[in-house]
Amino acid sequence: MKKTGIATLLAVCCVIVPFATGQENELSGLIGRTFIENQTILNSLSSDNGLRFGDGLSFEGNYARHFVSGELMSLSLEIPFVVDPDEDLNAAIENKIPKQYMSFAVTPSARLNLFPHVAVSPWVSLGGGFVHYSASSNLFDGGKNTGNTSTTTGALQAGAGLDVKLVGNFSLRGELRDLWSGVPPLIVNTGKNRQTNLFVGGGIVWHF
Repeated sequence: MKKTGIATLLAVCCVIVPFATGQENELSGLIGRTFIENQTILNSLSSDNGLRFGDGLSFEGNYARHFVSGELMSLSLEIPFVVDPDEDLNAAIENKIPKQYMSFAVTPSARLNLFPHVAVSPWVSLGGGFVHYSASSNLFDGGKNTGNTSTTTGALQAGAGLDVKLVGNFSLRGELRDLWSGVPPLIVNTGKNRQTNLFVGGGIVWHF
């Protein structure tokens, strides 16, 4: 019984622990959109107290290092860098808000791929880091933004995606990442101190 248990454990380890010698790397570039839920401005000067976010065109660069690579799964350390260069804001003209803001997020994470050596590999990712926000110097109504225009806040990252092998060392990736962070410098009070930034995108992965 004891020998059978040891043999089973060794068989499982042979599948899960590294199959290939050495560590593998990857670089990826993706393009997509960042979606942010609309909010309500407290004590608004207008009957229209909604604060609406544009679906900002966003970009992601990602470096990953595979530490475990078996037939069933692989475990990687990844560093996703997500940039939303122009997030438009919209509200009633009476509400003093920035015209737009930019943000970038760096969230080192652990990523688990299932069936990494077959044509289609689903994965999940979890980690944390920071998001930096920088608001425009102009307000939505055309005035000058004299308030705080930048802030940096901690962020948690949870993601899921699908990698599809193309040719050679290249794969196609589609993904969704939830960056849960503090709020940008909006000037107005929405009663929130955290917000969800949902990045949805796709791109190319180079394995080397």
